[in-house]
Amino acid sequence: MIAASNQLLWSMIGLLLTMGGTFLEAYGITLPGNWSQQGIQTFSLGVSYQVGAVLLVGCLGGKNAGALSQIAYLVMGLTLHPVFSDGGGNIGYVKASQFGYLLGFIPGAWICGFFAFQARPKIETLTFSCICGLLSVHLCGITYLMIRSFFHWQGTEGLSLIQTILIYSWWAIPGQLAVVCAVSVVAYVLRHLMFY
Repeated sequence: MIAASNQLLWSMIGLLLTMGGTFLEAYGITLPGNWSQQGIQTFSLGVSYQVGAVLLVGCLGGKNAGALSQIAYLVMGLTLHPVFSDGGGNIGYVKASQFGYLLGFIPGAWICGFFAFQARPKIETLTFSCICGLLSVHLCGITYLMIRSFFHWQGTEGLSLIQTILIYSWWAIPGQLAVVCAVSVVAYVLRHLMFY
């Protein structure tokens, strides 16, 4: 169990990590077998570290700190602070296709934090908790897209339901799974260094 003061600290750290991760693109490197022929090269994973930050705070701070940090992130973004991915932030953002995924950060961080503290920190359990959190983010996002499509809410994109699901879920999941691997390793190391 994490003390309330630690949860508050982790929620503030999570808020800062989520804001910073929003604007940092995730990169990978070529496989080691290709290094002798091509050298070490980087390539974009097509995602930012935003979801990674959401999951990391759940793994390190627990369910309450994770959820609180994401509630604070949404409140900041909806009250005119430019913290969302396109540098925007206002109440009109609720019409955007990706808003459901932002709403999904709250249960995603909570679920990740819940599972991360059910057993001793091992790579497998932390990876499982991150994948559960990532799935809940996508389920919330897809549900929001379906509701938006059912009520014919017109956002700024003008894309069909299938196109938005492809853009925000299907094409993003491989890069986000790579970020999940990194988050699991970082969380494992930090949990052992902090002895909890």
